[in-house]
Amino acid sequence: MKTKYCTALLTALMSCGSILPLIAHAETDVSDGPKEVIVVGQKNAPITVVPRGLSVSLGHEQFDAINAINVEDLMKYAPNFFVRKRFVGDDNAVVALRGANTVQSARTLVLVDGYVVSNFLGNRYDYPPKWNVVGPAEIRQFDIVYGPYSARYGGNSMGGVVSITTETPKKNDIYGSVQAFTMPFREYGFDQTFSGYSVEGGLDYKSKNSGWSARASFRHFENTGQSMTYNLLAKSTAAGTYTPVTGAYVDDRLATPVFGAASPVDVTQDQARLRIGYAWNNGWKLDALATLWKTQQKLDNPVSWLVDANGDTVLPTAAGTKVSFNGVNYVAKGTTYSGMDRTEDLMSLRLSGNWNGWDVSANLSHYDIGKWDVRTSLDMVSPAGQQTLYDHPGWWTFDGTIEQNFGRHDLAFGLTTNLYQTDASTNNTTQWRTAADPVFASRTLGKTSIAGIFAEDAIDLGRAVLTLGGRYDDWRAFDGGISSGGPLQYYPKRHDSAFSPKASLQGDVGPYNLQLSLGTATRFPTVGELFQGKINAGQTAIDPTSFDPNLKPETSHDISLITRRRFNHVTLTGSLFNQSIDDAIFSYQGILDDGTVVSRYQNIDRMNQSGVELIFESHDLLIDGLTIEASTSWMDARTEKNSTAPASEGIQFPRIPKWRSNGNVRYALTPKLKLSVGWRYGSRPNSDLFGLVRGDAYGFQTEYLFLDTRISYDLTKTTQVSFGIDNANNDQAYVSHPMPQRSYMLELKYRN
Repeated sequence: MKTKYCTALLTALMSCGSILPLIAHAETDVSDGPKEVIVVGQKNAPITVVPRGLSVSLGHEQFDAINAINVEDLMKYAPNFFVRKRFVGDDNAVVALRGANTVQSARTLVLVDGYVVSNFLGNRYDYPPKWNVVGPAEIRQFDIVYGPYSARYGGNSMGGVVSITTETPKKNDIYGSVQAFTMPFREYGFDQTFSGYSVEGGLDYKSKNSGWSARASFRHFENTGQSMTYNLLAKSTAAGTYTPVTGAYVDDRLATPVFGAASPVDVTQDQARLRIGYAWNNGWKLDALATLWKTQQKLDNPVSWLVDANGDTVLPTAAGTKVSFNGVNYVAKGTTYSGMDRTEDLMSLRLSGNWNGWDVSANLSHYDIGKWDVRTSLDMVSPAGQQTLYDHPGWWTFDGTIEQNFGRHDLAFGLTTNLYQTDASTNNTTQWRTAADPVFASRTLGKTSIAGIFAEDAIDLGRAVLTLGGRYDDWRAFDGGISSGGPLQYYPKRHDSAFSPKASLQGDVGPYNLQLSLGTATRFPTVGELFQGKINAGQTAIDPTSFDPNLKPETSHDISLITRRRFNHVTLTGSLFNQSIDDAIFSYQGILDDGTVVSRYQNIDRMNQSGVELIFESHDLLIDGLTIEASTSWMDARTEKNSTAPASEGIQFPRIPKWRSNGNVRYALTPKLKLSVGWRYGSRPNSDLFGLVRGDAYGFQTEYLFLDTRISYDLTKTTQVSFGIDNANNDQAYVSHPMPQRSYMLELKYRN
């Protein structure tokens, strides 16, 4: 693989050499420098991350056309982009950016005002970024960079970087929004409407006589989302008495009938934020951010649709209830009650300014989950259950950079460090709601840390800029341990390091803007992949295959070529990319008949993905006030070599569709009345590593096509009302779990 990548690198560098003469002799004088950085989207504010590789910037022009209930909704129409959001208020909203699929959360770096909110405690569907440290009403822009082409960002930028920037207080101000949303949902035994609301507001303060500024904001959110899990009957040949039942739903798309479902999800969230800043007359600035986020989830209404001959509901037990349906013997099990209570906070500090000609920036942040209590019943019959308590999982991060221009050279140096730690204990209880009489069952804990340094030089070549950079990361894993009821077993400390070179050339050839970027990135295993085993259904001990303390880091080799051209009212952008990953870490996932998710982490020798992205942007084309932003992407992602499972070689990699298309059409009927239509499409991917699990129902990764609409009207200069419909075509799609059906939103916004 290294030989292959070196050949590709040499070819790309030779291509750079062939392009340079064209750039140097272009129409404009060399002293003019390159025309612009290639960024798709809004141009009202500079991009907040280094735009090497495909880069997208989204601002209020895009936001005003989106039915955004949660922060991550604001990116829903970005090119080759998908957020695994199963319901409004979903905690597990993982970014799928290009070929980083919906269970590879550790491949995307997410920042809020420069502070890391990525949850690198694990790499799975339930380790999404902490989106809710901010609310939708206070976002200024979203910036997305695809791929690891800048040395400033560590190996977790293998998929890309998402930067969220909030509004800076400019005057004394007040703002707020009220939202109501509802979703009629019909499937199997469900025929009901789920609803919710949110209230968000804030105060801005900007001193006229000093450098002080501040913002205080809050958000209260409540919603009920549809059931995430259906329960299927499992065929049985065991001896015993089987109770004849009716009420199950036969779905030809599934192997066995559906007999029940987990409870709809009742979610309540409260968020409070305080941001304080001070600016000195010499240009130095100090910013502090404190956020508090409290979440409660209740799943109190699981359902069994099984009915016996007397008309009584048959409730499944943890051991399995024997039933006979349509003359076939089955076992029914897996439905449970559960609840979760979590409190978390982010404390962060940033200092920036100029020191002896160097632009200096330093960020320090700490994310702490102070309370995390999860309680689950064994079944729908017994009061017994389990309680899992987490002991302050979280992370520390530091990021410091210095930059200065020396003639044709823009030099940047930096240091980044982080520490991620977790400790979780599970107890068996006689009463799951009160966690009565706890008896220790298992415990997992561990820590990882990375210290990295980088150097980068952007060299002005006249009509082109050549950027060369390198990054060195030193990684450690320690204090990893596990217990299945007995003494705690510790794992040996681990230490590894990696050097990641980067190169990018950008310039103009006639009317075309071109950018060629190359890079490598090494993503080290997370605490969860190394040490956090899971107890699967029917087991009394931690599954030894659900984690691997000996996982190798995964290393990607990336190439990107972008071309861009303007034609009066239209701008076209084309992007070609290839990413080859050695020792890719993947969780072999599946769903058991009772709906339990099972997983096991392993290294895959090599996987490769390549793709093409075409992006269309137009303003006032044919009709004044009409804006179109649309993209179509094609990807070919395959397992190239897998010595542990050769049958997967050559197969399309799970959860990555061949095709994606996102877009939004906006039209201003009048200065006050605006309409928009958006769409999101993804073709059907494989659901497993071997390409054997493909379907269009619960438990599979399916094709989706969502058409969204929105209309907004400015009641006054400060007040706007809007009404929107997401998934107006009511497409029933699944990411294993059912996705939202047709949903309605009404919103009232105010800003002084």
